[in-house]
Amino acid sequence: MMKKWWLIPAITIILGCNSQPPADADLILTNGIIATMDEQMPEASAVAVRSGKIVAVGGEEILKRWKSDSTEVIDVQGNFIMPGFIEAHGHFSGLGSSLQNLNFLRSRSWDEIVDMVSDKVKISAPGEWIIGRGWHQEKWVRVPEENVHGYPYHDELSEISPENPVLLFHASGHGAFANEAAMKAAGISRETPDPMGGEIVRDNQGKAIGMFEERAQGLLRRAYQEYLATLSEQDKLDQWYEGIQLASQECLAKGITSFQDAGSSFEWIDRYRQLAEEGKLDLRLWVMIRHSAEEMKDRLSAYPWIGIGDNMLTVRAIKSEVDGALGSFGAWLLEPYDDKPDFVGQNTTEVAAVAAIADLAYDHGLQLCVHAIGDRANHEVLNIFQKYYEKAISDQNDLRWRIEHAQHLAVEDIPRFAEMGVIAAMQGIHCTSDAPFVEKRLGHQRAEQGAYAWRSLLDAGAVIANGTDAPVEDVNPLESFYASVTRKRIDNGFEFFPGQAMTRYEALRSYTLDAAYAGFEEDVKGSIEVGKLADFTVLSQNLLDCAEEDILKAKVLYTIVGGEPKYTAE
Repeated sequence: MMKKWWLIPAITIILGCNSQPPADADLILTNGIIATMDEQMPEASAVAVRSGKIVAVGGEEILKRWKSDSTEVIDVQGNFIMPGFIEAHGHFSGLGSSLQNLNFLRSRSWDEIVDMVSDKVKISAPGEWIIGRGWHQEKWVRVPEENVHGYPYHDELSEISPENPVLLFHASGHGAFANEAAMKAAGISRETPDPMGGEIVRDNQGKAIGMFEERAQGLLRRAYQEYLATLSEQDKLDQWYEGIQLASQECLAKGITSFQDAGSSFEWIDRYRQLAEEGKLDLRLWVMIRHSAEEMKDRLSAYPWIGIGDNMLTVRAIKSEVDGALGSFGAWLLEPYDDKPDFVGQNTTEVAAVAAIADLAYDHGLQLCVHAIGDRANHEVLNIFQKYYEKAISDQNDLRWRIEHAQHLAVEDIPRFAEMGVIAAMQGIHCTSDAPFVEKRLGHQRAEQGAYAWRSLLDAGAVIANGTDAPVEDVNPLESFYASVTRKRIDNGFEFFPGQAMTRYEALRSYTLDAAYAGFEEDVKGSIEVGKLADFTVLSQNLLDCAEEDILKAKVLYTIVGGEPKYTAE
C-alpha cells in the first residue's frame, strides 16, 4: 500500500548549507500540512522565510528557533501548504485584455453572446470597436438555425451593431467572428482570397458568414490595429498597464505565483523589465519572445535575461507555431478530420520558417517553444528538434525545448518526447473543455490513443508542465488540476478516456516542480526547500488527499510571493 507521506507529522528542520545559527525569520507559516515536492523531505508542518527565501522547513520547533518579536507568524490552522502554482503556458497580456473586454468563456449559446454585444453597443460611441473573446461553438447547448460547420451567420450581430465593428475571438484564439461593419473596415468582399494558413468561412453561395479561421483573422486584426492607431499613445499605454494589473490580481487570487508567458513582443518585454526593476511586478514572469526569424536575428544577443528584478522576470525562450486549434479545424493532422473528411487542418507557419527560428534559438542558448496541436504538427516539430538534439549531445547542451500543447499525438511519436528530453507543455483543462468534440473530429481510435496522452507520456518518461492557456481557458489552476486527475467535465461529469489521467502527485508536480524544470528554474522554485524562493499557495483542501469532488471546493487562503502575502482571502 502506498504510504500517505503527506499525512505524517514532521519534526525535522533543515538549515542552510553552512548550518549557521538561526537568525530572525521575517515570516513563519505554521500548523499546516505541507506538500514540499522535495523527495528528500516530503512532509512538514512549518516553514520559515527570511529575505524572500526559505531558511527552514520542518516541524513546529521552527517557531522556537526562528521566531522573534518582529516575525510575522501565520497559523494556517491545519490547511494545505504547497509550492506556489506555476502557470506553465498562458498569455499574460491577453489575460489582462480579456478582463477588460467581453468574456464569453461561460456563454452557453449564440443568443447569449448577441445579447452581451447588444448591451455593450448601448454604452459605446459610434465607430468604437467592440471586442470579445472566449466563445466556442462546440460548447453551445444548441446549434444556430443557420450555420456553417456550427458557426452562425453574422446577420444578428450586424443588425444590432450597424455602426460599431464587432470582433469576437474564438476561445482557442485561432479564429475570430466579425459583423458586417468589421468586415467592411477590413475590406472583405466576395473576391477576397483565403490567405495562406487560413480560411474565410463561406456558405455554399460564396458569402462570408463572418467567421475567419487561423491566419484569415489577420485581415480583421489589421483593421482593428488601424482603429487603435487613432487613439493616443498614452491611452493605449494606460490600457495595457491596466490589463497587466488586472491579470496580476486574477492570478494571485487563484494561487498563481509564477506565470510562463507564451509569447510577447520585444516592446512588451521591455515594459515587463521596467516593471520588474521598479518592483512593480506582483508575481514572477517567465517570457517567450514572439517574432519572426527576420525580426529577431539582430536582437537576440541581449538575451537571455535571468532573474531580473530579484527573480521577478526571466526571458530565455522563443515561441513559434506550426498549426492552429482542433475546435476551429486548424490542428494539422496526418489524416483528415472525421467530420471534415476533405481537410487535414492548417500548417500556419511553414516548417522551414520554424527551422530558421530553431537555428536562432540554438545559436543564442535560448529554449525553443513551438505550438503544435495536431499529430502532423507534433511530428514535424519533433523532426526539427531531432536535428538539434543530436547536435546538443556532442555539445553537451541541455536543450529542454518544448512543444506547447502537444494535444494529439501519433502513438509512435510519444516515446520521442522522453528520448530527446522534450517538455510537453500541456493544459489539463483543454482535455475536458475539448472533450465534447474531440472524438467527433478525430474518431474513436485517434482520440483514445493519442489525445491528451498524459499517462502514455509520463510512463515513457516525459516531463509535463501544466497550465490553462489563459485567456483561452479560465486561469484557475484548480480546474486544470481536477481535469488532470479525473478527465471529467465540471458541468456534466463527462469522462474522457480516464486511463490517460495523472495521479494526484503527478498533477501537483506538473504545476510546481516540473513546471519550474520546464523553464530551467527548478533550482530556485517549484518545491519548498531551504534556499529556494519563498513562493507558497495555501489552500483549504489537501489536493493530495481530499475527496475528488472537494478539489473544486478548495479556496485559496493565501498566495505568498517571496515571503510576502500578495493575496489573502477575506
